[in-house]
Amino acid sequence: MATQYNTNTNYYNPSSSSSSLTATYWITVGGRSIYTTVTSDPLVVDRWVGDVTARTYRKGLVVGLDCEWRPSFTKGRTNKVGLIQLCVGSKCLTVQLLYTTNRHCGLLSFLLDPTINFVGVGIDGDARKLVYDHGIRVGGRRYDLAELAASRLHRKELRKQGLKGLAREILGIDMLKPKTITLSNWSAMYLSDEQIEYACIDAYVSFSIGMKLLGRWR
Repeated sequence: MATQYNTNTNYYNPSSSSSSLTATYWITVGGRSIYTTVTSDPLVVDRWVGDVTARTYRKGLVVGLDCEWRPSFTKGRTNKVGLIQLCVGSKCLTVQLLYTTNRHCGLLSFLLDPTINFVGVGIDGDARKLVYDHGIRVGGRRYDLAELAASRLHRKELRKQGLKGLAREILGIDMLKPKTITLSNWSAMYLSDEQIEYACIDAYVSFSIGMKLLGRWR
């Protein structure tokens, strides 16, 4: 039987910085606690990147990556990427790109690192949109999880699966993706607890699937 998520969030008030916001959450996913940082502060981003790379065996690092943007209901119009989510182990980072005060030097160098394996569903499309919207390049090794699953498991039909389907097939987990959240305003300065939960889970599940398919977890 698939495992349902039990999620608890603790919200801490935004930092006192006048131009940048930071909030932290503990989100419990399948019995594992994920420490999630939501921020637009370049210094917080730099600290997260530094901590992850210092504590993790850098060569061959696997990073779950996902992006969110506000849906557009006007034909031919799309909104800019509002969030980029990254996950390594029990640490997730959500960067509010629309509210950054300047370029995230640490984030840019992290995304360009050729030794890092970035994993996600539709990751090439996300990478193209990041370049188009924000001039941010993902230069590390990119693995589309649907393609990777089809190749590693020798099941061509998995190429058509989204993250929810892959989570069920590979991790035995049922993901909840209500349209009230998927179609919500990802451009908002203050995100709801439900949005933060959703964003964290997407990045964490991407990381977990990537680790399993790349042979890091047995």
